[in-house]
Amino acid sequence: MAIVKEFKEFAMRGNVVDLAVGVIIGAAFGKIVTSLVNDIIMPPIGMLTGGIDFKDLKYVLKPAVDKTPETAINYGLFINNIIDFIIVAFCIFLIVKGINSLKKKEEEAPAAPPEPTKEEVLLTEIRDLLAKKA
Repeated sequence: MAIVKEFKEFAMRGNVVDLAVGVIIGAAFGKIVTSLVNDIIMPPIGMLTGGIDFKDLKYVLKPAVDKTPETAINYGLFINNIIDFIIVAFCIFLIVKGINSLKKKEEEAPAAPPEPTKEEVLLTEIRDLLAKKA
């Protein structure tokens, strides 16, 4: 039972839960970016390149025979994945840049002056008492 308890403590740590949330949101974000690339960015690029659809670009190593599918290097899909990666990396860059700019604003806020030490308070009281006697 000690292993189960230890695993439960491990799984419930904030970092593990944060990581799980990040992976789930990342997967959903990946679908959005894939749709952006495939449905919005690639059609105009294909039109500019003479109607070429990158998904269909491939080098056939062995053509299909009867029920055996063809063997091909799908470099067009690779190009799409590179574009996906660049877009995701750029979006993450913008998010991190925004977060960093917020942190800089927090750091730039003036800090409150430090409270006087006990010695300073005591010396101030002595000074005030001497001023009253004089």
